[in-house]
Amino acid sequence: MLNLNLTIDSHSGFCFGVVYAIEMAEEILETQGYLYCLGDIVHNDEEVNRLKKLGLLTIDHQKLATLKNEYVLIRAHGEPPSTYQTAIENNITLIDATCPVVLKLQNRIRKSFDNKENIFLFGKQGHAEVEGLMGQIQNKGVVFADVDDLNKAEVPQEVTIYTQTTKSKQRFHEITNILRERGIKVSAHDTICTQVADRDNELRKFATRFDKVVFVAGTKSSNGKVLYNVCKEVNDQTYFVSNQTELKLEWFKQGDKVGICGATSTPMWLMEEIKGVLEQA
Repeated sequence: MLNLNLTIDSHSGFCFGVVYAIEMAEEILETQGYLYCLGDIVHNDEEVNRLKKLGLLTIDHQKLATLKNEYVLIRAHGEPPSTYQTAIENNITLIDATCPVVLKLQNRIRKSFDNKENIFLFGKQGHAEVEGLMGQIQNKGVVFADVDDLNKAEVPQEVTIYTQTTKSKQRFHEITNILRERGIKVSAHDTICTQVADRDNELRKFATRFDKVVFVAGTKSSNGKVLYNVCKEVNDQTYFVSNQTELKLEWFKQGDKVGICGATSTPMWLMEEIKGVLEQA
């Protein structure tokens, strides 16, 4: 026995937007027995599989176009206007679980577009939230993952920058400062979710308290990648796993203090499962 001293971060686990979407899904599944969800309800395969067993059916936009007279859940990431138009045409009842933070950002970016501003979005190309945001502005903005991407694009002398809600606050401000140093007039809108931003600081403090850190997240989670790197910055003995099968006992030595934490898309039950495995090591 390694006799590890194990602690789960009490601040980790689903953000309120994900909790809301999952609760809505579970409520309908309990009464109807099945429910369509447009895209993965959360970027965590373990949670998606749990809900699949309850009757949640994940579909894409192509499948959505073939449905009629059905109920479909819109997850916390939000959707572009075209999805709502499809629903109207096909008599689909949308269960809209768009996160209020994302919804507010959609409205703000649309207003900037109506004001004919040059919109740049700090985010991950192809991410569901980004697709929904770009749909608000007829895909006429520029999506960039980092400042290097902007070297390839023709950046006008005046830009309005928004950010995907789960990106790094620190990096966002670094990028806007770099652009200003280049003489570009930047109207910067820090639209990162405060719950995500607060977790950044909380995890820095958490990770320093332990010999080793096990960070639990889905491989598709953008937020997971950001927060894993936060932990890794302050504790180089941080290990990324998406489920218990990826744990390696050679990471640990006798009596290690081990912190277990995760992304805003990581269910608490999964972190508890990881803890249970390590308790038996």
